[in-house]
Parts: sequence; structure tokens; C-alpha cells
Amino acid sequence: MTAQIARSQPRRGRQLKTTLTRCPQLIETAQRLRYRVFSEEYGSDLGATTPGIDADAYDALCDHLIVTDAGTGEVVATTRILHQSDVPSVGGFYSSGEFDLSNLGKLPGTLAELGRTCVHPDYRNGGTITLLWAALAEYLDSRNVDYLIGCASISMADGGMKAWRIARHLQNEYLAAPAFRVTPLRALPHLTRAEHEHSDDVPALIRAYMRLGARVCGEPCWDPDFRCADLLVVLEVSKLTARYSRHFMGRTA
Repeated sequence: MTAQIARSQPRRGRQLKTTLTRCPQLIETAQRLRYRVFSEEYGSDLGATTPGIDADAYDALCDHLIVTDAGTGEVVATTRILHQSDVPSVGGFYSSGEFDLSNLGKLPGTLAELGRTCVHPDYRNGGTITLLWAALAEYLDSRNVDYLIGCASISMADGGMKAWRIARHLQNEYLAAPAFRVTPLRALPHLTRAEHEHSDDVPALIRAYMRLGARVCGEPCWDPDFRCADLLVVLEVSKLTARYSRHFMGRTA
């Protein structure tokens, strides 16, 4: 399945377009971008069976959103969505390997999980991320998703000080209600806890999640394969901020 789900958007001479797909050939182009970003920037041990490709068992069951530069044909951003209806085929959400999701299983409505989100370094601007979120919002609306969950990653390259600082800042400012709380299965070592919690270096993708109305579900988890700290975040789709509701779906506040 391949479908265009958002209009092309020019950006500083670039023409970007989004595609929703399960086409193996297109997914491979996204997997190559994922490998580049995660291995080069996070120093992740991806355990790739094919050189230069980040792939796992979830890819075949997910809908993949891909942003392409129409001028060059290059894939410049990607994310994947695992809908709750496809979860039984893979045994659980990806994040269930990092967190106890028992509370989320009690929520009324439908869940979907966002994962493997990344943007090419040369395209990390508001236009690219906005276009990706526009396509995502249309997907959530069309599939009647009530809650979107996903892991927000923070590099541990400095040993964890930055990760703890950002995690504490997000928990102070954007903590979810008790019904959405989760527990990490592999807690981040507290030996690296930062003394102060204010942070001005929250990664751009996490800032975008928070602007959408997402909330942090609790303590971070240590992901040794990706060498990062993960925070589970949840977005109640019905509570998208007025700004994004109008921009993405033509709704009024």
C-alpha cells in the first residue's frame, strides 16, 4: 500500500512530499536513513544483518510515513506507526520491551505507537517536521486513534548528565496524569543524576511532541542498544493543541 497523504510543501527551494506506505522498497529507503541517523549520531549498536540498514520485526506490520525531497528523490525524514489492531501479530508494542504498559492497557479507546522517528541533519527545520506531523495527524484521524504513544530518545554520549537533566525538566513541566504512568523495565542508573533540572537543550523532536500536547509518562528507561535514555510519551489525540488542530485538520478551537 502506498498513498500520498499530504500536499507537497516548498521549503527554501526544496519541494517536500509525504508518503504513507508498506511497500518494502520504500521502507528500505527509510531504514537506510534510520541507520545513518541512529548509528552515526547515537553510536547505536543496531545489530544490522544487512550493512547500512536498520530493520526489525515491527517494520512489516507498521505503516511508514516518509518525507522525500522531490527534487533529489532523497528520503529526508521518516517515522512508523504501529496500530493497536496489528499488535497481536508481533506480541506487543515495541515500547513494552522497555516499560510496563499495564496502565495504558486499561485506557478506553484505541492506541497506536510512533517509532523510529528521524530527520536528515540537513532538513531539521520547522517545515520538514511540520509536514511530517501533518501527515501523522491525518493518519490518526483516519484510523480513529485515541492515544498515541512512543519513546522519546536522548543521547547518553556524555554519560547521562544531559539525559537526566532533560528528563527531570520534562517531568516537571509535562508529566502525564496518573492513569498514563508507566514504569521502566531497565531504569536509568541514578549515579548520573544531574543536580539541576532546568534544560535548554531538549532535542527538537521532543520539543515538537510537547507542542503537539504530548506528556511524559514517568521515569526514563536505559536503552543499551541505542545507547540512549528513553522517555515514554503519550498524546491524547482529542487534546491536540488548538494551533495544531487548525493547521493539521482544519478544526477550530
